[in-house]
Amino acid sequence: MALAIFDLDETLINGDCASLWSQQMAKLGWVDGESFLRRDAELMAAYAEGKLAMEDYMAFSLSPLVGRTPEEVAFVVEPFVEEVIEPLIYGDACAHLAKHRAAGDRLLVISASGVHLVAPIAARLGVEEILAIELELQHGFYSGHTEGVLTYREGKVTRLQAWLEAEGESLDGASFYSDSRNDLPLLQLVSRPNTVNPDPVLRRHAEQAGWPILTWS
Repeated sequence: MALAIFDLDETLINGDCASLWSQQMAKLGWVDGESFLRRDAELMAAYAEGKLAMEDYMAFSLSPLVGRTPEEVAFVVEPFVEEVIEPLIYGDACAHLAKHRAAGDRLLVISASGVHLVAPIAARLGVEEILAIELELQHGFYSGHTEGVLTYREGKVTRLQAWLEAEGESLDGASFYSDSRNDLPLLQLVSRPNTVNPDPVLRRHAEQAGWPILTWS
């Protein structure tokens, strides 16, 4: 049994769940839609260019959750996942997940989005184990802050290595699937890196390294 690790946004789904969630919060009236979505677009453009400070994005995107309970947020995230995210799941992603399950591999989703989104989306995909950005609670309410190492760029490697030690796992024969240049640190760590609909920087690296370039739809 080997690990099969998957990025989430733009890899398993055709979109970014955090940005889509921002649109959902605007529909819910949790944010000033026009200004909030404009800022979200600016930050996501920086992410695409590999220039985003994830701490800045999380401080921005979590601000509407301040003072809300996990139960309150989960109550609206569930229909969001069903109505918005589920239609965006790549059929090819489901096929690859099924292939790894059939091989007896252990599935793990590791994402630079918040756990409040990643956990229910991964569950919809039948994946129970995740590493995502953890959200701080104060007296049972979201504080708007994160906890621990953010699962972004080198932070994905740090969190994964801690998880491997805690689980008694190794990266022997491990696969990792991602679309983003931001995941190069982890792609370079595994024995079976796979690029999925890669961004231009990752595509060039994959071509030079001889990595598989997958087109999922």
